[in-house]
Amino acid sequence: MNPARIPVSAPDLSGNEETYVVDAIRSTWISSSGAYVDRFEREFASLCGTRTAIGVCNGTVALHLCLLALDVRPGDEVLVPSLTYISTANAVRYVGAEPVFVDVDPNSWCLDPSRLEASITRRTRGIIAVHLYGQPADMDAIRHVAGVHGLWLVEDAAEAPLAGYKGRPTGSLAPLATFSFYGNKIFTCGEGGAITVSDPALELRLRTLRGQGMDPQRRYYFPVTGYNFRLTNVACALLCAQLERRDQMLQRRREIFAGYRALLDGTPGIGFQPTPDWSESAPWLFCITVDPSAFGRTRDDLISILGDSGIETRPFFIPLHQLPPFREESRQRGEVLPHTDYLGATGMNLPTFNGLTDLQIQEIADSIRRLVR
Repeated sequence: MNPARIPVSAPDLSGNEETYVVDAIRSTWISSSGAYVDRFEREFASLCGTRTAIGVCNGTVALHLCLLALDVRPGDEVLVPSLTYISTANAVRYVGAEPVFVDVDPNSWCLDPSRLEASITRRTRGIIAVHLYGQPADMDAIRHVAGVHGLWLVEDAAEAPLAGYKGRPTGSLAPLATFSFYGNKIFTCGEGGAITVSDPALELRLRTLRGQGMDPQRRYYFPVTGYNFRLTNVACALLCAQLERRDQMLQRRREIFAGYRALLDGTPGIGFQPTPDWSESAPWLFCITVDPSAFGRTRDDLISILGDSGIETRPFFIPLHQLPPFREESRQRGEVLPHTDYLGATGMNLPTFNGLTDLQIQEIADSIRRLVR
């Protein structure tokens, strides 16, 4: 495969990123305290409509920390979608619990609320609802199921900052929500994450566990075993520069999504990610599905041919119930997830980043249309 002329993703560092990072370095506050940490947590909480945000070193750690704060233990079960990045299920395993996989709704590609109750057992303790590829899950319906059965609920919003659900921002749709700021995300600091929370007691437990278990009111007194999950002032400097350009970044990504849709609409075998009318998705990575019977080639054929021409794409996540760490347990539970299996076999992401030009979008769309057989 030729080196990508058009990568699937690239960070946008065209604002005050360098200025703020240099300022953080010159201040000598380069670890987990400093003005940019405070500023980032304050501004991100405001963006999400929560009382506070807690910066952590990556999105997987954010999930792990939430499960620790919720006292999830060995033998517990947690309901998760199978169509998600592996960190969602890995975090459940980190605390000794078992992820139980639930199919997705074809109308949102997110956790199907109507399928949750069939997977609940006496060991079920909670639900992690993933906002897949920027599309929010149907949180009111999921929250109803959680409430009826006395389960906690966490929203995994790693891919969906700036998304909305019935007029409310992601991050505020459950007692705890997690975000990722990996290099390919809408907001990035290379590696980083955050938890949004409004309950003061939960915040205290999260911050204590994040900082090695130290009592916030008594330095070097450790009432519990904790972890070093903190985010640095330098990373937060990058995030502050990104947040102040959020309107500009969001507008450009929406233009990219609109361009792809206009150019690919009506292409035989090419489907788009659905957006229910109760939600506003975050334009993270543009998604298509490839129906080989109508398109004339498989999704993997298309990825390979585009790659040979210098256009990098990527397949959807391999469904977690098919992967070696989880498939035997899934088989024993008799899990049947047809919508997840279909999307995992046919879905792919097209290049999506702020610096993508209209000419490049045209080239990508033209390349796809030319390959219809």
